Amino acid sequence: MAEELTKWEYRVLTIGSIFGTKDENIQATLNEWGEEGWEATHVYTPEGSGKVTLVARRPMTDRARRLRSMPRSVIGD
Repeated sequence: MAEELTKWEYRVLTIGSIFGTKDENIQATLNEWGEEGWEATHVYTPEGSGKVTLVARRPMTDRARRLRSMPRSVIGD
C-alpha cells in the first residue's frame, strides 16, 4: 500500500520598509504563526528593500482543503 503524500498550505508575508525591519516584528510574526501551526521554511531580504519576506507551511487540513475548493463568492474576499 502506497503512503499518502503530505499536502501543504503555504503562507508568504513581506514586512518592514525601506528603512529596515525590527527583529521584534519578525519575532512577533513568527511566534504568532507558530501558535497557528505554521513552520517557517524561508526568511530572506529582497535585495536593497530593507524588508523581510517570511515563507511558512503547515500540513493542509480537510477544512482548509474544502475552503480552497469553494468559489470565492461563497467565502468572500
